[in-house]
Amino acid sequence: MYKEVHKSLLDWYEKNGRHELPWRLTNDPYKVYVSEIMLQQTQVKTVLERFYFPFLEAFPTMEDLACASLDDVLKKWEGLGYYTRARNLHTAARECRGTFPRTAHDMISLPGIGRSTAHAIASFAYNEPLPILDANVKRILHRFFALSKRDEKQLWTYAYQLFDPNHPFEYNQAMMDVGATVCLAKKPLCDVCPFKPACLGKGSPDAYPEKKTTRSKPIRTSVIRIYRRDNRYALMQRSSRFLHGLWGFSETVNLPIGSTDHFLGDITQHYSHFTLAGTVYLSDEPFEDERFEWFSLDEIKELSLSRADHKAMALLRYNLDQKREDGC
Repeated sequence: MYKEVHKSLLDWYEKNGRHELPWRLTNDPYKVYVSEIMLQQTQVKTVLERFYFPFLEAFPTMEDLACASLDDVLKKWEGLGYYTRARNLHTAARECRGTFPRTAHDMISLPGIGRSTAHAIASFAYNEPLPILDANVKRILHRFFALSKRDEKQLWTYAYQLFDPNHPFEYNQAMMDVGATVCLAKKPLCDVCPFKPACLGKGSPDAYPEKKTTRSKPIRTSVIRIYRRDNRYALMQRSSRFLHGLWGFSETVNLPIGSTDHFLGDITQHYSHFTLAGTVYLSDEPFEDERFEWFSLDEIKELSLSRADHKAMALLRYNLDQKREDGC
């Protein structure tokens, strides 16, 4: 039914596809898996330039990842954000015991792998004939079939309808590339799009899909207290689902009345669902809490911290450097 569309897409991919991406030059399921998880919520450029190769250098195989400590995994993930992805990678590696599943059906049972991710890994590593449904592909389908309503179940039906089962690897990679470079969210390049002849939404691409209702993110305020004792600083390993496994300084709602803490500065950290507005203090007051451990500045460098705690740490270092310059 879509023979000409498939030919146009594959011809476009042969000439314009991002063939040099390292995860496209291997059929190692583990390396493909790592790339797919990293690329969730993160741009290709960021993953390629800063995270993919260092992570694989530290954990070259699934077995290496399974044998590593969660601390080491989170440290290598530091700065990439959405740390649940790293924790799921680590848990999945241990569940697999060094051997990655060979079908999308079996991959979905692993933590952090949904239907589209499983289809992507299976089609790229094993050439399993399954379509994917990432953000780029969704946008193409909405426009190609002129679908206004955001309905993922319906989109899966159309994903299978348009899919080329004879070339699963090339088709899925091409779909991602068209979405990333041509069928853009804003100002799509319809004149050079391989789908142009058959696309039902090319006359008004901005109408598909319907716009999401945007909500302003709530602001959460926090007092971050960096406790110091004998040139060592108190941090705890967080247990909350959001930052589980990362190390961080003490956080409270307010600074106690009569506190002698030294103000270091303010930080702002944007997360997906809220913005953190933090006020950072250095405290030499007595502090006893069995959840916290004490670390030197050099030891803190080896810990995996959230971006907010990294910013608090930067304020601390700046303050200490200023005091040294002043001869204090």
